[in-house]
Amino acid sequence: MRYLVVLQAAQARHDAPPELMEAIMRLGEEATRAGVLIDTAGLAPSAAGARVELSGGALSVTDGPFTEAKELISYTLFQVRSKEEAVEWASRFLRLHRDLWQGWEGEAQIRRVFGPEDAAPPA
Repeated sequence: MRYLVVLQAAQARHDAPPELMEAIMRLGEEATRAGVLIDTAGLAPSAAGARVELSGGALSVTDGPFTEAKELISYTLFQVRSKEEAVEWASRFLRLHRDLWQGWEGEAQIRRVFGPEDAAPPA
């Protein structure tokens, strides 16, 4: 099963300690060796993005920044056996932030990515 983990930070900050970045790289290498890491990347601030919305049959486009309480800052795509395994990898990532970046706050949202195996069989 594939799971998408989206990291949100309470405050968009770009002053991550070097030891945190090194620890994140080691965790990524471990996930790669375990065969579970498909892709990961940082995300630009919402100020560099746009939102396309469909409401009442009309499309509208809004340029960022957006007023959400938390900024999306990165994503990771895992291929794992269970939701619990995805939760464990995300928890390890957040523990690195807790341990190596004093005062950092955020959350990781974990969502299953549907594949062809999840589609209903043709009628």
